[in-house]
Amino acid sequence: MAARWALSAGAAWARGLLSWARPERWLASGSLFPLSCIHTSTSLQRIGKIGKWEKKNRIVYPPQLPGEPRRPAEIYHCRREIKYSKDKMWYLAKLIKGMSIDQALAQLEFSDKKGAKVIKEVLLEAQEMAVRKHNVEFKSNLHIAESQTGRGRYVKRVRCHGKGMFGMMKISRCHYFVKLVEGPPPPPEPPKTGFDQAKEYVQQLRNRTLVHTL
Repeated sequence: MAARWALSAGAAWARGLLSWARPERWLASGSLFPLSCIHTSTSLQRIGKIGKWEKKNRIVYPPQLPGEPRRPAEIYHCRREIKYSKDKMWYLAKLIKGMSIDQALAQLEFSDKKGAKVIKEVLLEAQEMAVRKHNVEFKSNLHIAESQTGRGRYVKRVRCHGKGMFGMMKISRCHYFVKLVEGPPPPPEPPKTGFDQAKEYVQQLRNRTLVHTL
């Protein structure tokens, strides 16, 4: 009986202490630190957080001079943590680089790969963003200037086999980045021969800066 009374008394003392320590007792509405400025939720820190690729949409250029050609719109968009291999995604990303938006969507429409469906969704999102946020008049007047992939989060898991054996499996994820530019695509560059590549390599060697030498 005494133990039960002590337990109830301890619970009552704890409730009284918590009620006394409420913030509204020592933070009045007209004080220096109002309650509306105090946030204890960690989820608020992630609101509005964007990556480096998407931040390029916020670049503000200086006003153009009279008679200067109109600067084409640039749209940066991406999708992260795609459950797909970055090496498989790389082939699809390089396939559509330099194409117009309609030609790229047509190429991805007839591809049966999983990554093609993901890239098509990203391109449609970027196309809709170009019209809605970047004042692009014709949504077909866009071309793919950059198309890249990146490695995402890799997770290892144990795969159980028979007779007490096991193996390791990797769950791979990747990122996809795309940059759309207003206007028709530029003409393709002529292929480089082996002699041209050798000349570039020799020029790079000559442009080196050798330190701690005579």
